[in-house]
Amino acid sequence: MNKKVLVTGGAGYIGSHVVRKLGEAGYDIVVYDNCSTGSPQAVLYGELIVGDLKDSTTLSQVFSQHEFTAVLHFAASLNVPESVSRPLDYYANNTCNTLNLLRCCHKMGVKQIIFSSTAAVYGQPEKIPVTEYTPTQPINPYGRSKLACEWLIRDYAQASDLRYVILRYFNVAGAEPGGRLGQMLRDASHLIRVSCDAALQRRTEVKIFGTDFPTPDGTAIRDYIHVEDLAAAHLDALTYLEQGKESQVLNCGYGQGYSVREVIERVKVISGVDFPVIDTERRPGDPACVIAGADKIGKLLGWQPKYNDLDKIVSSTLAWEMYQKSLMLN
Repeated sequence: MNKKVLVTGGAGYIGSHVVRKLGEAGYDIVVYDNCSTGSPQAVLYGELIVGDLKDSTTLSQVFSQHEFTAVLHFAASLNVPESVSRPLDYYANNTCNTLNLLRCCHKMGVKQIIFSSTAAVYGQPEKIPVTEYTPTQPINPYGRSKLACEWLIRDYAQASDLRYVILRYFNVAGAEPGGRLGQMLRDASHLIRVSCDAALQRRTEVKIFGTDFPTPDGTAIRDYIHVEDLAAAHLDALTYLEQGKESQVLNCGYGQGYSVREVIERVKVISGVDFPVIDTERRPGDPACVIAGADKIGKLLGWQPKYNDLDKIVSSTLAWEMYQKSLMLN
């Protein structure tokens, strides 16, 4: 049986890494992306259709023209501070568009979906590490919009034969070691990317948003996962669903946290550049510490990360950004 999958947001950072792995595994792929933050050049396999999930007519046509066995849904807005200032946009792009996608799945009988969710659904957890059984209490519109998507998927699955794997990402970073894929968004706000930009003199400084968190050095602590390991988790999840197994919600992280200051220091050491660091106020919606309890994904999917090392994450990001800088100079 030919395995044809739809990947929404497949031209973006995480989606493009998953598309590459799907292509290498022999899947027939259709990527649906409005390319507002993604890049057509990042789609290394399959057919790219430039379209928006809010365009129900075009989306329905794509579903009717292809017989999809599964959908992998990445398309979303994901900047926490932006979600605080533009909540309606986040509910529209994340939640309403997921509803449009599920309607098409229902109409065309697609029975498998993998959803790109986030640790932001946990908010400020009282206990660390955060497991899948930790109460979901998001503290910003981004997290709430993604949790609403989870509810949509779970409620629809309860009323149909849809099966799902919801993957709750922790902090994704890094780039493909082969140098073909990485974070292409020029104004990306992720700490490792921002710090690498400073090391390459693309920005004059790195700001630390909050130095009074209840953590050992006063800065926020996060669990960073390499994008290659995260992409592999999606292939494992798809295989799991293809085997007819039951729906799951799974954390994607390493169970190891690093503070903002620790990450910046590693970037400085690996790059050999001592760039300026400015302490400033907390951003709205930022929790103090979020570390994954990620035993479940290994047990259920057989997921085995290969890049569980902060230096590997930083080094691959730095190599990618150096390559991108060389392209711009030539």
